[in-house]
Amino acid sequence: MAGEHYFSADPAVEHERHEVVFEALGREFRLASASGVFSWSRLDPGTATLLAEAPLPDAGTEGALLDLGCGYGPIATVLATAAPGATVYAVDVNQRALELTRENTAGRNVIAAAPDEVAETVGFAQIWSNPPIRIGKPELHALLLRWLPRLAPAGVAWLVVAKNLGGDSLQRWLEEQGFAAERHASRKGFRVLRVEKPLS
Repeated sequence: MAGEHYFSADPAVEHERHEVVFEALGREFRLASASGVFSWSRLDPGTATLLAEAPLPDAGTEGALLDLGCGYGPIATVLATAAPGATVYAVDVNQRALELTRENTAGRNVIAAAPDEVAETVGFAQIWSNPPIRIGKPELHALLLRWLPRLAPAGVAWLVVAKNLGGDSLQRWLEEQGFAAERHASRKGFRVLRVEKPLS
């Protein structure tokens, strides 16, 4: 398959297990993964760039954090480890991804949920995402316009986008929507964007 099945709520591809090993926060993480979820055989280079370049929360961070498009949960796991006093929402449409995230974050401060399972009243101190660019611009824009407005007044979103997949044009689009969007880092063909809500 071409790999786009990870956008499906219930992937039909065979369930083949795999372990993904990576480093963050000065330690090693070993997470269960499986076919049918995004970048199931390794830590995606964009996600690796985001975790390396954006400032991770610390032990004093509280409130709700969002991992948007969590996959098997690498970002959510790192956020929960860095900020045990926060509540990390790991959101994905892929049920297999959510099951893996629950397995990988068992006993941690993580709520893995489908988008409609997150109460509309929840606002986020931080949003982290390696957004699904390949779903197409209309769907991507709708996704971001659903979640970015839920940033708390002083909240910040960290997004990673490959330059050749439109990282710079996405930054311009975010600015056109009224968000404060700046390029925080650029590495190995990826843009890490820092996004804040409009002041008004």
